[in-house]
Amino acid sequence: MDKNSIVELGPPRLGQAEKDALNAVIDSGWITMGDRVRQFETAFGQLHQTDQERAVAVSSATAALHLSLVALGVGAGDEVLVPSMTFVATVNTVMHAGADPVFVDVESAVRPHMSLADAEAKVTDRTRAVVIMHYGGYMMDVAEWRRFADKHDLFLIEDAAHVAGVPAAGHGSDAAAFSFFGNKNMTTAEGGMVLLRDAGVAERVRKMRTHGMTSVTLDRVRGRAVSYDVVECGFNYRIDELRAALGLVQLEELPGWNDKRVAIIGEYRTALGASVDTMVVPFDGDHISSGHIMPTVLPVDTDRLAVMEHLKSEGIQSSIHYPPVHTFSYFLERFGEISLPNTEEFGARQLTLPLHPGLDSYDVTRVVTAVKDALGKS
Repeated sequence: MDKNSIVELGPPRLGQAEKDALNAVIDSGWITMGDRVRQFETAFGQLHQTDQERAVAVSSATAALHLSLVALGVGAGDEVLVPSMTFVATVNTVMHAGADPVFVDVESAVRPHMSLADAEAKVTDRTRAVVIMHYGGYMMDVAEWRRFADKHDLFLIEDAAHVAGVPAAGHGSDAAAFSFFGNKNMTTAEGGMVLLRDAGVAERVRKMRTHGMTSVTLDRVRGRAVSYDVVECGFNYRIDELRAALGLVQLEELPGWNDKRVAIIGEYRTALGASVDTMVVPFDGDHISSGHIMPTVLPVDTDRLAVMEHLKSEGIQSSIHYPPVHTFSYFLERFGEISLPNTEEFGARQLTLPLHPGLDSYDVTRVVTAVKDALGKS
């Protein structure tokens, strides 16, 4: 790789196969929800070891979470346990459903998974569901959270935006929402998928994604239905044929891409351990993961912005995943100050380094060397 090139954080991988797939859709003359959407649902369900009737493709992971909550009957008067160390959509969808989010701390400042102990302390008679988030692509212990949910008679929902391609994702929960946004391990530009435990709930989600209609346009064009009924107040959360075509191509590459990401994380762990031992890489090296991002935890009192500026000067992109949701202005105004000490410490020290299948060992060395230099200056 060019020594002067930018080391990108996580660009999408797109090529001729994606172009050919899009051209085929355009040539077909049918660009809205149709056969390719169903094929995409089938293929995604197979990869995650579930049948196609329980896989529903939608316009985003946000839509997938919202539909899951509404279809399960979560709404006004209910509380939902949620992480604050997540993208804001995880929390927004609870509020869109009419329920109240209850923020749960993470296990520690170096292990950013939701704390089961803190969740247990925050269950009330209004709690209806819990949303767990597989931070960074690292799988949470779904079986443990299933026992917790069953103990308190709660729905268990996975924010699985980071773990597409991990076969275990979507098993044991009532719903799992996946993202295909441009920075994910596979992309359809915008798009998402939801896997449902119950076939009846899946059918409800399928109708709700398209205004609660009993048939879609393609059915009527092909003569399978003359008209349609609307059985509930649904949403316009459909995915189109163009995105499904992209998804089918990307899905074939996803397992290999995930393996490459995990291997690169292993190189990072070794290199950082050898030269920057004051930094922490969350989780263990053998933790089940999709390798979505490369999170690190900076030493206490590090000037993170200075480190990021130094990386930028060296042509290396970096980011923060995530500013804690409960610290955003809207949520402070809505819920007041909430103390989540582990989340806040992790949020203040977290730094995301570049990770994508296009990286090589030289890139990893270049990044780690720049980080070491930045910390020396900081």
